[in-house]
Amino acid sequence: MSQVEKKAGLLRRTSSSKKPLKEKVVLMYDEIFAKDDPAKNNPRFWDELFLMKVNLEYLETKLESVDGEEVQRIQDNINSLFHHCVQALGEEHQIKVVNALQTLCALFRGVHQKNKSASGFDIINMLMGFDKAEQRMKDLMERLDGLLCGEGSESLKSLCLKLLLCLVTVTDNISQNTILEYVMINSIFEAILQILSDVSSRGQHGYDAVVLLALLVNYRKYEGMGMVVHQALTEYNRQYKDKEEENQGGFFSTFTSMVGNMFIADADEKLSVQTNEAILLALYEAVHLNRNFITVLAQSHPEIEIPATPTTPTPTTPTTPLGTTPPSLDMMNNPELPLDPNLQTSNLLITFLKYASIVMQDTKDEHRLNSARLCLIILTCIAEDQYADAFLHDDNMNFRVSLHRMPMRHRKKAVDKNIPSRPLVCAVLDLMVEFVVTHMMKDFPMDLYLRCVQIIHKLLCYQKKCRIRLHYTWRELWSALINLLKFLLSNETTLLAKHNIFHLALLVVNLFNMFITYGDTFLPTSNSYDELYYEIVRMHQVFDNLYCMVLRVSTNTGQWKEAASKVTHALVNVRAIINHFSPKIESYAAVNHISQLSEEQVLEVVRSNYDTLTLKLQDGLDQFERYSEQPKEAAFFKELVRSISLNVRKNVSLNTLSQDLLLKEFSTIS
Repeated sequence: MSQVEKKAGLLRRTSSSKKPLKEKVVLMYDEIFAKDDPAKNNPRFWDELFLMKVNLEYLETKLESVDGEEVQRIQDNINSLFHHCVQALGEEHQIKVVNALQTLCALFRGVHQKNKSASGFDIINMLMGFDKAEQRMKDLMERLDGLLCGEGSESLKSLCLKLLLCLVTVTDNISQNTILEYVMINSIFEAILQILSDVSSRGQHGYDAVVLLALLVNYRKYEGMGMVVHQALTEYNRQYKDKEEENQGGFFSTFTSMVGNMFIADADEKLSVQTNEAILLALYEAVHLNRNFITVLAQSHPEIEIPATPTTPTPTTPTTPLGTTPPSLDMMNNPELPLDPNLQTSNLLITFLKYASIVMQDTKDEHRLNSARLCLIILTCIAEDQYADAFLHDDNMNFRVSLHRMPMRHRKKAVDKNIPSRPLVCAVLDLMVEFVVTHMMKDFPMDLYLRCVQIIHKLLCYQKKCRIRLHYTWRELWSALINLLKFLLSNETTLLAKHNIFHLALLVVNLFNMFITYGDTFLPTSNSYDELYYEIVRMHQVFDNLYCMVLRVSTNTGQWKEAASKVTHALVNVRAIINHFSPKIESYAAVNHISQLSEEQVLEVVRSNYDTLTLKLQDGLDQFERYSEQPKEAAFFKELVRSISLNVRKNVSLNTLSQDLLLKEFSTIS
């Protein structure tokens, strides 16, 4: 027999004497792209079409090649194809359903690719006819909802989610996707939430469901559309909070294991693994829109190591998009794990902190920079939520959190066994200190530093307000902040060309002012307060140099005059401490004929001379501006959603859903 080569819908024989033959499905596509109604001479045309294996490449290419005049000529046939695709979703014959889903995806992609400059209304008109669009989309959403919520094939459910992801991401800017108006009107959220709350379905479809949810939340969110999802989540949370017991299945444990395992899956791979901005966005939206979600962050479960290779067979659905490792099916399908009193417990917040400690190590890549920024925004929302703060500082809720630390030549790698069990706020502070220490570099991430210092400030404000004496190694924080000031001074000229370093310096100095003014209300012991003064006096040269620099800039005319002046005023108490204690320490050394005092001797001088120290009361140290997405973060999230949408569109290709496997699965069903 002659060999047959299949390409672009053509069947070519090796013999040059024969003309290329087209597949039957390609011939049927050509009939659709002709002017006449394809069912005019063949009443069974549409039935036969959906029994044929879809040729996605040919159909999409054909749609993209249609010019303006042809669009008008074949619009009725395209509308009819869309209509019959939707009708076929209700067929009992599963092969027809598979082919209809894939055809719809080709339609959405092909029409949008061809008409990028066209208005949303023109695209809707070409796809389904504007006068019938509302009914067509209502029918489509109802059919998809039925397939997602029904007892049918998991492969079909996966295909439905792929179609929805395809529909959501056909435009670069999700808010310009006019078709999504119909998706929002005919809510698909209940079906998504059902997938997330069902043990068996989330194992295979949870990732796509969470990414889809995150993208839909961002559709015209600034016009209030995000509230649709907010209300759905709030109501769903309320119902499950009333019903579910600890460690039972439900939305809380679902989202915890769903998002948590995704973070772990990324974290356990090499540091170059691709970031997972879509899942971070989903977590951000949940934390930002729904304060009840703090309960999800806090829900504990046993900390289990994720195996490198899943112990269950790999499903026939495609691998997770975005280059991330999907969570283990064993973990996601097992909401009830035995609680061993000796077993370390974890929760979504711990998992998130571990993930953040990896993502925030390397911010040179744009995606990692965006992920680090999003991690800090999430932590900002958490740090200013009083219920989250109460959980973070609860002395009865202690955890061992093994954060990943950037390898550095001058320090040894921390041993996990030495990590103490502490309130979770200690891990948050550790993460902030780690970032401060490890990112003082030429390409200075100013925005991230500002957010990092502000998170520390918000946590201190809560501790001051509630008089929480946290047993934390505060000297590590003070040392990191002083070294940051030293870095700003050493690189003044280079940094000022790009950044307002005085704003960051002001925030850092005011952190010290918080400790100086209110430290007696939240530092764990009086000795901690003594150590604060010791560090300020010991590192006085840094503060002296900072004062000289800001005084120089503030007394000259220039764009930084006002910003530098604020730092000058903020340093008043730090300089008072240095000027008060330094002479007394020098006098003590001279009287006792000691060339170099020990730390304990300096501390003794400090303790003996508090009474004569005069400090000025500074207002507003325990006040902060609350996080607001609009208007400051609007551009960032718009671009982030665009990036995620492009990435999903690129990776969610229905070609990756093996047509042969799907057709084989349903070949025995009539």
